Amino acid sequence: MFVNIFWTIYLGILGTVAIGYLIKGKYKTFPAKLDFVISIITWIGLFGYVLNIQIIHTSFWQIVFFGALFWDLLYSFFLADFGEEFEDVSPPVKYIMIAVIFVVLLGPLYVGLYQYAF
Repeated sequence: MFVNIFWTIYLGILGTVAIGYLIKGKYKTFPAKLDFVISIITWIGLFGYVLNIQIIHTSFWQIVFFGALFWDLLYSFFLADFGEEFEDVSPPVKYIMIAVIFVVLLGPLYVGLYQYAF
């Protein structure tokens, strides 16, 4: 029971953040727009996992899992424009901070997507 509530809350938070960024116009560059599309696709996969319904075939979600994970790592470490947040931080510390934030915020997404795909 508690696990299902956790996944539902996490799903809601991810959806709210994505829609909030869209409304505020944060997706201005092509990589950011592509990241939004990939995020919506992974959100749909997590939605299927949380509700225990099959959306498309599992082989599709296996491809989405690896493709989206690769994209999110590439985008987070090299393509994202963090503005002034990391301006005064040395590159090694910046990458460690990005890795920790990635694992904390997107780790559950990829755990759920993995369980849904495999």
